[in-house]
Amino acid sequence: MTEKPAADLVDGAQCKVVSGVHAGKSGMITDIKTGKTGHISITVVQADGERLKTLARNVLIIKA
Repeated sequence: MTEKPAADLVDGAQCKVVSGVHAGKSGMITDIKTGKTGHISITVVQADGERLKTLARNVLIIKA
């Protein structure tokens, strides 16, 4: 399993949150949005169905 930088964001990609409030959680990326200031926010859906929102800079993309 290798990890890619957040520049490879696509819906359905597996990711791991490495910093911020939700550090240590992982799941599938959905709902990618860019705000007025240029920050990219994403929604991560965990395996149990729980959703969390975080900034794209806080995640690493996991490539199986």
